[in-house]
Amino acid sequence: MDSTITIRTAGAGDIAGIDAMLAASYPILLKADYPPSLLVTAIPLISRAQPGLVTSGTYFVAVDGDAIVGAGGWTQAAPPGYDGRAGVGNIRHVVTDHRQLRRGIGRALMERVFETARAAGMERLECLSTRTAVPFYTACGFEARRDVKIPLRPGIEFPAVFMDRSLRG
Repeated sequence: MDSTITIRTAGAGDIAGIDAMLAASYPILLKADYPPSLLVTAIPLISRAQPGLVTSGTYFVAVDGDAIVGAGGWTQAAPPGYDGRAGVGNIRHVVTDHRQLRRGIGRALMERVFETARAAGMERLECLSTRTAVPFYTACGFEARRDVKIPLRPGIEFPAVFMDRSLRG
């Protein structure tokens, strides 16, 4: 990772920057794996930072100067429709600015996630990955388990892949 980029815990003041990065990057990053008819309805729903997540203490931003070039984290709370279990954390909203790919930003964010999740006593991490991000998560030690559909709003489901990995050893 470039030495000018740092990873830090996100806060409420980062919400606008995360929103801008998501809105600019998701349409470009996801277009190869999802039809335009789905993206036109899904992008406005998934490209907004969740204030409770951003301020959770387990969500991080990668910054280059004042610019947010990546974000992501984890929570103990399971996504809607999934049961939370002791010792299992859930990867949340990890993304790298589409102009900053292949610089180690995503990997650095995930290393911070692994470190903090282990320190909090998590033994496993689960993830609802976009189709686009499956190779990234696989390279980070996750295994694809099954295709899932994430309900975004009545009548709008987003195809994803349930993945998980152990934090032991």
